[in-house]
Amino acid sequence: MNTTANANLFSRLFDGLDDPKRLAIETHDGERITYGDLIARAGRTANVLVERGVKVGDRVAAQTEKSVAGLVLYLATVRVGAIFLPLNTAYTLNELDYFITDAEPTVVVCDPSKAEGIKAIAAKVNAKVETLDSHGKGSLTDAAAKAKSDFATVARSNDDLAAILYTSGTTGRSKGAMLSHDNLASNSLSLVGYWRFTDKDVLIHALPIYHTHGLFVGSNVTLFARASMIFLPKFDPDLIIKLMARATVLMGVPTFYTRLLQNPALSRETTKHMRLFVSGSAPLLADTHREWAARTGHAVLERYGMTETNMNTSNPYDGDRVPGAVGHALPGVSVRVSDPETGKVLAPETIGMIEVKGPNVFKGYWRMPEKTRSEFRDDGFFITGDLGKIDNKGYVHIVGRGKDLVISGGFNVYPKEIESEIDAMPGVVESAVIGVPHSDFGEGVTAVVVRSRGADINEASVLKALDGRLAKFKMPKRVFIVDELPRNTMGKVQKNILRDTYKDIYTKS
Repeated sequence: MNTTANANLFSRLFDGLDDPKRLAIETHDGERITYGDLIARAGRTANVLVERGVKVGDRVAAQTEKSVAGLVLYLATVRVGAIFLPLNTAYTLNELDYFITDAEPTVVVCDPSKAEGIKAIAAKVNAKVETLDSHGKGSLTDAAAKAKSDFATVARSNDDLAAILYTSGTTGRSKGAMLSHDNLASNSLSLVGYWRFTDKDVLIHALPIYHTHGLFVGSNVTLFARASMIFLPKFDPDLIIKLMARATVLMGVPTFYTRLLQNPALSRETTKHMRLFVSGSAPLLADTHREWAARTGHAVLERYGMTETNMNTSNPYDGDRVPGAVGHALPGVSVRVSDPETGKVLAPETIGMIEVKGPNVFKGYWRMPEKTRSEFRDDGFFITGDLGKIDNKGYVHIVGRGKDLVISGGFNVYPKEIESEIDAMPGVVESAVIGVPHSDFGEGVTAVVVRSRGADINEASVLKALDGRLAKFKMPKRVFIVDELPRNTMGKVQKNILRDTYKDIYTKS
């Protein structure tokens, strides 16, 4: 295993570059950035970070709209030996307060419109604030323009941290998953081989870069392969269909595919230049898989990953891509199914708790040693919280979650946070938040609320009270007022009954 300077993810991405003039990124407005440009920009930004006091092992937090400068910030942070902390752009100041005070970054980079509010939070941990807007302009790039491009990449070992990504749970606050240089590098290199990436590939990059899928899978895999990406600020179905004529790969969440199927321009002709369509971050409905194949002649390749583990499994490049399955364990990764109570490994075709082990699996939760210990078996397997089975052909199937995590539009939402906000409202006795099937988002966040006798509370008043308190993707799409919540004999709310009761609310015509 690498323990020298090239264990730094940045070194592993760019050392041995044969042609600095090779195209790395093309933006939606036509800017073309070579690999040499990218390395130089990362050098300038790295020098700025060091000037701002960032040292090895420090955290650099970023809540910025998607831009090339935002991607450069990630590369520069890793290059200086610091730890990158990407934050969803939808998070409110109320939510950011927790992340920033928990992670204690040295620098926080944000959109100029949020700078004042974030400065007040950053002051609590003595963090400096820099700005970066959706066009990649701000105090960070202003300073970088004056900085030198030369920078000696800091030596890191495999197990040194490269990133912390906050993930959702079902109890308590979000947890910071600690990902090492080798977690990220090994997983990306595995995917380059498994998905047959070469320097001829062109990725349509329409995912956000504040979570695993867009930042690590999309960007790292492309760069490791010396391929290029067309970097889009957001998902635009019309534009993506046009770009397919000169691209080869699209990575998306299921919502991408359902919305592209609604576009009459999607056809075998418009997708004939494409090599691969990948879906992840949430379950792809088997019906969507079949409809896509019938319409385009391409089988979507579905894979299974988590914030804590990067990618664990993938349907094969060659061979059957089974609708409703997430494929086989990736090379070097072990997947098993266990009894949730005893931990006993179960036979094929038996549903239980999915556990994984491999170089992709994170180092634990930031400043939560007890939580980390509780999530790992004694033999090093990580307990994912996902229920599933491995069939007789070795394909993994996800059937549900042992935890009540909701995945809406590819984003993790944990009910407890929303319930706490609703329960604090005057006139509310209690609430339960669930995810139920939604044709566009995979799951729709749904709140079921018990109000006090005589309280003037309805769906509209609950939604109004939540507005501005929660990120948009966490906002309930519907709120139902009931007299009481179903409970078992131990008094636990039976969310399975609620999910069954409301399972058709987003699918009825």
